[in-house]
Amino acid sequence: MLIILVLVSQVLPGAVHVERRIAINATPEVVFPFVNSPKKTEEWSPWLERDRNAALKYEGPDAGVGAKLIWRSDVPEVGAGTLTVTESQPNLLVRVALTFVGHGDAAAYHQLTSTTRGTIVVWGLDVTLSRNPIERYFGLFFDSMIGADYERGLANLKNVVERAR
Repeated sequence: MLIILVLVSQVLPGAVHVERRIAINATPEVVFPFVNSPKKTEEWSPWLERDRNAALKYEGPDAGVGAKLIWRSDVPEVGAGTLTVTESQPNLLVRVALTFVGHGDAAAYHQLTSTTRGTIVVWGLDVTLSRNPIERYFGLFFDSMIGADYERGLANLKNVVERAR
């Protein structure tokens, strides 16, 4: 049975993609600073609200390419890692590289699309999985595990941005 589970794991998807979106009643110019700056993420992060005492350290510029957040928390759902802005297209797109201590790397993004009513914000995450059978099976549940956090984070972002207008 174990051999069958290992063999099946090798045909499971080798990547995970999570994506959520929300409409915000503000222009992309108002939304952009909140996703382009690791310091601003403190105001809406679904994970940092779980541990207000997490140790945070910033490096590089305050915003844009090279801006970096290093965090450490004793709360398992928060953990430790780094977030570094790798691409910043004003009022359109921010890409970040994530490293989770003990859990590997991921890439995330915030895409902003202007509408007549404001901005659609899409928050996405991409993870490449190794050949490890446990990791491959874990990948099947990743969207359902992290999707709620993304939804909560986007709702927090909406509240923060709409109050700041």
